[in-house]
Amino acid sequence: MSGFRALLYRDLRLATRAGGGAALALAFFAAVAVLVPLGIGADLKLLGRIAGGVLWVAAVLAALLSLDRLFQADYEDGSLDQIALAPLALETSAAAKIAAHWLTTGLPLTLLSPLLALLFNLPVAGYVPLLASLAIGTPAVSAIGAIGAGLTISIRRGGLILPLLVLPLLSPAVIFGAGVVSAALSGLANGAIWLLSAFSLAAVCLAPFAAAAAVRLNLAG
Repeated sequence: MSGFRALLYRDLRLATRAGGGAALALAFFAAVAVLVPLGIGADLKLLGRIAGGVLWVAAVLAALLSLDRLFQADYEDGSLDQIALAPLALETSAAAKIAAHWLTTGLPLTLLSPLLALLFNLPVAGYVPLLASLAIGTPAVSAIGAIGAGLTISIRRGGLILPLLVLPLLSPAVIFGAGVVSAALSGLANGAIWLLSAFSLAAVCLAPFAAAAAVRLNLAG
């Protein structure tokens, strides 16, 4: 566990020191939230209905901006070889990197979402479901994204391929996440949150093993 914490703190410090990944994701998230209402117009009812789906899509795309560096920086400077040879299991190292990515990207996006929802005239009943769905679902974005990052670390311009690999796998999270907000606004039974929770839990539990296998494959090659 001490090795997990050490790697987690290291990645948090690097993300904070670099300043680019998390800040760029937040800036992109805010830009999309500002541009969509400008493009759609002043139909407040329409904006309120689509708020959950638009913010979820924007959050997923924003999180993808920093995923290509999850393993790439360590791969380029040789640190990844040392991490793979360390006593700490590579699966545990992958879990630490996933956690660091969520803390520096997914969590800030979640906390920013209520402010951006004001631009969409989201009804009051939708704020808690929006926050809850992003808090539950964004760990799955980091987890599944880590698999794609592990698969593309040895590919030149792998950051361009990563979204194509990851986005289809993240479609259930977007569907269920937007469904949580939509059901709350419609006053319907909110079963989508349980589907989102199950999807996110499965992703978080399985992704470290898949990401570690992908990293080993690239290091062996």
